[in-house]
Amino acid sequence: MSDFSNPQKDNNRKKSGGSWLPFGGGGPKLPEFKPFGGWKFSIIYILILIVGMSLFNYVFLNRVNPTIDYSEFKAKIRSGEIKRVELTDSYFTGYTGRYRQEGPRFPSVRPYTRVPEAVYRTVPINDPDILKVMDEKGVDYYAVSREGSTVLNIIFSWVLPIAFFVFIWRFLMKRLGNMGGNVLSVGQNRAVIVAEGDIVTRFNDVAGVDEAKEELVEVVDFLKSSKKYTDIGGKIPKGVLLVGPPGTGKTLLARAVAGEAGVSFFRMSGADFVEMFVGVGAARVRDLFKQARDKAPCIIFIDELDAIGKSRINNIAGGNDEREQTLNQLLVEMDGFDGNSGLIILAATNRPDVLDPALLRPGRFDRQVLVDKPDLKGREAILRIHSKPVKLSPRVDLAAIARSTSGFVGADLANIINEAALLAVRAGRNIVEQVDLMEAIEKTVAGLQKKTQIMSEEERRIVAFHETGHALIAAFTPGSDPVQKISIIPRGFGALGYTLQMPIEDRHIVTEEELLGKINVLLGGRAAEELIFGKLSTGAANDLTKVTDIARRMITDYGMSGRFKHVALTQRGASMMGSKFPEPQFQREYSEATQYIDEEISHMVEKQYNDVKLILDKNQALLNTIADRLLEKETLDENEFKALVDGNKNDIQVFA
Repeated sequence: MSDFSNPQKDNNRKKSGGSWLPFGGGGPKLPEFKPFGGWKFSIIYILILIVGMSLFNYVFLNRVNPTIDYSEFKAKIRSGEIKRVELTDSYFTGYTGRYRQEGPRFPSVRPYTRVPEAVYRTVPINDPDILKVMDEKGVDYYAVSREGSTVLNIIFSWVLPIAFFVFIWRFLMKRLGNMGGNVLSVGQNRAVIVAEGDIVTRFNDVAGVDEAKEELVEVVDFLKSSKKYTDIGGKIPKGVLLVGPPGTGKTLLARAVAGEAGVSFFRMSGADFVEMFVGVGAARVRDLFKQARDKAPCIIFIDELDAIGKSRINNIAGGNDEREQTLNQLLVEMDGFDGNSGLIILAATNRPDVLDPALLRPGRFDRQVLVDKPDLKGREAILRIHSKPVKLSPRVDLAAIARSTSGFVGADLANIINEAALLAVRAGRNIVEQVDLMEAIEKTVAGLQKKTQIMSEEERRIVAFHETGHALIAAFTPGSDPVQKISIIPRGFGALGYTLQMPIEDRHIVTEEELLGKINVLLGGRAAEELIFGKLSTGAANDLTKVTDIARRMITDYGMSGRFKHVALTQRGASMMGSKFPEPQFQREYSEATQYIDEEISHMVEKQYNDVKLILDKNQALLNTIADRLLEKETLDENEFKALVDGNKNDIQVFA
């Protein structure tokens, strides 16, 4: 699929099932904490509590008169102004009168209330003469114990702060416990344990990986009837490693094995072993195997094994880090149990190339099962499984959908069925039609339509000729995937238009001519722009990136160059996950002074570009006709495009 790209937005969303050439190229919500039934925790409650405590302390504990100098306080005693003094450890408080009586005159009705009137306050100093002065002047003085205030001080100074921090600590530990950070349980494994009989997944629920299922049937048979293997002296593999691209059903296969065998199932991710504390991973491995032995026969499934099983050979950091300790403990545990104990280890990874060789040797993960992308029949079977709960129209052709989804994995196909159901509801239908499934494919490959995005008329013309250039070159290139749809309706992240090509069959090898044909199709958009408008735009940025990558791999990986023919200039090699998941290249194995690669890429692309531009020039009338029709309708399907091309068959000039 070719697209006109907007360089200011993300682009290059691509499924390997087809090519698309786009023209132009709130954070997660935390779970609510409910410590008391339905009451929802909020930081606003903490703020209200703090403000309330401060106000209480200010209003009730700090309602005091301002202090005066000690000498002034003593002078007022001598002058007779102060009649009574209240002595405390912190302050001397002087009152101007003895008492004021309130209430009725008869105590039998209501007792008298003596209310002191505070007027002066000072901080005491070590002055023995103050008592003599008060005795001489006849001032009443007495000491006051602040027991009530002491209790309040203890409450507000110690009890409430401690209670507050205990509450916060409990709250944080609850959150950290959910994330595996509870320091009180760091040594416990975090495996999800599914009891025997609770797994409902069976091999009938898995499609498209028949060869992998056959490999795992033996594991199930051993768990059900191990005696026939032990009687003959055979041993079942201790570990089975499921290898394959993301979304192909490795986890589903592991659950199906546990469901068919009817045994307990321990599921844990490789990342769950490693924590910030040293030794936690190894402790969790020991705890996991201890629990598994107690529940044998059972299955241990470790997802994303590469998180803890990376090779120790190229460990740049060195040292005995946490991940390496976890791996060492896993190796020891796998060696430590008897192969006939009924304990089977399944693991899954999409990066087998980075695993430590000690994991893959016989006696540990001695059987590797490839869970590859499904073929045509497999895709159709997967579609039928996922479409069972969906109301499909009798007119739906799942075989046609399978042909249009070459390179899709099981997760992609399940998503297409779900998206089609949502699109049908959005359109007001109660059943899923074929058009919903086709739109779901386009949405998965190219993104959601953005019909509200407004482009100027000049931009629409550039996009239309760009996409028509892609489509015409695809039609003129022998062996190219047929054009299924052309559109100038913006989609996805920055794609202002796209040309959708879908292969008619699964391909496993590609010839040099076919690679050059892919380069021609990608260059068709820019060549059409330059031919019609006499200028270039940024719309071909995504196309040029793909062109350069294909040309570079032809020269460096596939040995398809003139000077270094049949020679690989890099030892990166092809990934066992396919071209969609290339191996990382950390250094180049050719000379720094060798400029041949860059020069050869430039010459190859320039030659193909001139050929493409020449063909479009010879068929400029057809280019204008299709582009005008595309501007009028915005979308052309396979039949409309083919009719326009066939109608001008006599005038078409194709590649020599």
